[in-house]
Amino acid sequence: MVQAKSNHWTILAGLVLGCICGLICFWIADFSPSFQQGVIFFSDAIAFPIGQVFLRLLFLVVVPLVFASLAAGLARLGDLPKLGRMGGRTLGFFLLTTSASVAIGLLAMNLIKPGNGFDPQIRQELMTAFADQSAALETSVKSQESPNLMARISRILDEVLPRNVVGAITQMKMIPLIVLAALFGIGLATQPPKRRDAMIDWLDSVSDAMVMIVGMAMKLAPVAVFCLIFVVMGKFGGHIISKLSLYIAVVLGCYCAQLFIFYPIIIRLFARRNPLEFLRGAIPIMVTAFSTSSSNATLATTMRVSERDLGIRPSVAGFVLPLGATINMNGTALFEGCVVLFIAQIFGIDISISQQLLVLLLCVVSSIGVAGVPGGSLPLLMIVMDQVGVPAAGIAIVLGVDRLLDMGRTVVNVMGDVVTAAYVEETERRSELKVG
Repeated sequence: MVQAKSNHWTILAGLVLGCICGLICFWIADFSPSFQQGVIFFSDAIAFPIGQVFLRLLFLVVVPLVFASLAAGLARLGDLPKLGRMGGRTLGFFLLTTSASVAIGLLAMNLIKPGNGFDPQIRQELMTAFADQSAALETSVKSQESPNLMARISRILDEVLPRNVVGAITQMKMIPLIVLAALFGIGLATQPPKRRDAMIDWLDSVSDAMVMIVGMAMKLAPVAVFCLIFVVMGKFGGHIISKLSLYIAVVLGCYCAQLFIFYPIIIRLFARRNPLEFLRGAIPIMVTAFSTSSSNATLATTMRVSERDLGIRPSVAGFVLPLGATINMNGTALFEGCVVLFIAQIFGIDISISQQLLVLLLCVVSSIGVAGVPGGSLPLLMIVMDQVGVPAAGIAIVLGVDRLLDMGRTVVNVMGDVVTAAYVEETERRSELKVG
């Protein structure tokens, strides 16, 4: 226990040190072209590969871990009525927390208005600097457009029930994996106890093996996290951050409001837990989420800490957490709402209350389809912007600081899953006590 926690504090130290070293190197490189070449070489040839090895080890376990955990969790429930009750509570709570997240973001942007009075010259500089990335995202969005109703329905079906589930999974499309695992778990629950228990034991063995691999990866984490943040800061430094400082402050403030005000209220009222103790126990989850910028990469840590330190039973954790890592994106929905209003303010576009309600709805819906990987929300964000008349190309203005904000919103995303699991755990215990 102490070793696990100290490891996460070491990761946090690596994160801070990487940020400081990256900023220093970026500053020195302005005065020395030869030093700048050295920084680029270190970033591209050393830091980037080390960071990618760490992230890919975590992504390596996602598919077997999600399948095994979710299928075993559903099989343990034993009966379909209990599954329906737990599923309804989980999805309802996901919807509640995601809607509240967007509302927090929209309220803050309306009160502070960080985009008003934004320097047109800086706006043009940022759009020019990130025009290529913006164009690539726009191409990705257009490739997903469907010409007619039948084509749109077919695309939706492909996202949920693809003809080739293996092909979909290899592209990190997690919803088909969730559907397959759920159907497998439900089918397993109907089997005779002897056969069901034997398969659950096998699935548990798979989960434990994946967690062991994550443990190996986490030994590399402090160095890898240093490298990941160094690459970002060494490339962009504080230049872009200073230009977008108010916007960054507002978004990070919204994340903190969600984490340290809204979630604690939910934990106290619905999960009936001590918020301070709960958040303290979840520190390893938050540090891992912040350093990886990926709900999927954090999933193994989320499940291990939730079961070991937060008192959530495997049957609940195995159902709620893999599902949440795929469809519950509180921080992403909050971020999308903030970006839409920020870009609208920069371009002087007035977004009415009715349009903001539409933004809230679109952010909630679009966040469900976001891939749990770094930057996965950006293509869907452009769709939301387009629906309310905000130039989609304006996303280039915020691309330079997206990695920093992505780290924060991943923490909000993952903690939303953990808070939901705590709520479901409490309601299930109360239901069982009533029956008993």
